[in-house]
Amino acid sequence: MTEHAPLPSSVQSVFATVLQRNPHEPEFQQAVHEVLEAIAPVVEAQPELARDGILERLVEPERQIMFRVPWLDDAGTVRVNRGYRVQFSSVLGPYKGGLRFHPTVNLSIVKFLGFEQIFKNALTGQGIGGAKGGSDFDPHGRSDAEIMRFCQSFMNELYRHLGEHTDVPAGDIGVGAREIGYLFGQYRKITNRHESGMFTGKGVQWGGAEVRTEATGYGAVFFAQEMLAVEGDSLDGKRVAVSGSGNVATYAIEKAYQLGATPVTASDSSGTIVDEDGIDLAILKQIKEIDRRRISAYLDHRPGATYVEGGRPWRTAVDVAIPSATQNELDGDDARALVDGGVRVVVEGANMPSTPEAVDAFRAAGVLFGPGKAANAGGVATSALEMSQNASRQRWGFADSENKLREIMKNVHDAAFAASERYGRPGDYVVGANAAGFERVARAMLAQGVI
Repeated sequence: MTEHAPLPSSVQSVFATVLQRNPHEPEFQQAVHEVLEAIAPVVEAQPELARDGILERLVEPERQIMFRVPWLDDAGTVRVNRGYRVQFSSVLGPYKGGLRFHPTVNLSIVKFLGFEQIFKNALTGQGIGGAKGGSDFDPHGRSDAEIMRFCQSFMNELYRHLGEHTDVPAGDIGVGAREIGYLFGQYRKITNRHESGMFTGKGVQWGGAEVRTEATGYGAVFFAQEMLAVEGDSLDGKRVAVSGSGNVATYAIEKAYQLGATPVTASDSSGTIVDEDGIDLAILKQIKEIDRRRISAYLDHRPGATYVEGGRPWRTAVDVAIPSATQNELDGDDARALVDGGVRVVVEGANMPSTPEAVDAFRAAGVLFGPGKAANAGGVATSALEMSQNASRQRWGFADSENKLREIMKNVHDAAFAASERYGRPGDYVVGANAAGFERVARAMLAQGVI
């Protein structure tokens, strides 16, 4: 069983209940522990925000949906996967959060992601609630026809819980434009409604928003730039380590280049590439987005780069680190290696990619640390912009959408920084992001009664 650090007495009983009710869900426990620890100063300073069972209700989803997903593979064999949707909080707006298709998906992971989404979405100021979903289906190695049949079966059950005023999913790991197209098409077929705003991350040609693909990666880099700006610095001339090679990592690399930095790493589950001359973005996109090959194929094009099989990017000396792959990918030893290598800024492009030990190491060393619920809020913020465009039947250009994203990320940063100062922890973005998100959600819950 995972050992958790003691919590302040103001929130300890709530966490004890979480452990009792969710005994085999380590990721969910970890996410709740982090939030409760960070918001304890808020509860102590404003005890009214914890009355009427606010904390007890926050840690309990409004609705948990779990269902079977039967589908036929190309050989005619019936396969059965498990589907999930955890709708955590709708107090600020319709449920909003992505769908993840990956063999590691289970209830604990979906709940941790949905719980984090409450506060992330609150920070954007966009009027959206928190949810997450997905399946243990693995799209890798499957044909388009198999993926289509799976998505249609998945939506045959989930559709009844969705809608533009109820729950608006998006993509996540394993769910890109192809999967979203199949899911939306089945929803449209079943409901006989072209309800554009009930799914985000759609193709630009049929209701999607410009910059949505780039938003999470761009947003994380914008957040890093804002953190450095507080100290009178910028990304210009900085070396950057990025993990992952999906959308978040790819577009974090792209935006880092645009702001004058040099990203030197990329990775996948097989290993890490280090290119001291800077990652060649065109080659990376060719390998991962078109050829769908392992990251080691990068050496075929750039033999001067280094490939570390099974390795992670954190043993490379850099100024900025952007973990963008998956949860708990960066542990205490990795964090200490980054600190020893001179890292000054860490922003989480993925959801909870740093273990508690890693976060403690960064904070103890005075590293500027941007937690995912703030730093990677750009994706869901742009999803909300997509919802606005769909509702008004408008279409914004790339430059307009990017400017709106940049402004939202500045506002997220400023809200988190202001909250960190308000609670006596200036520059502690873990406290600031959680506190700012919690304040908004708690006040809305108090206003709407015990429901």
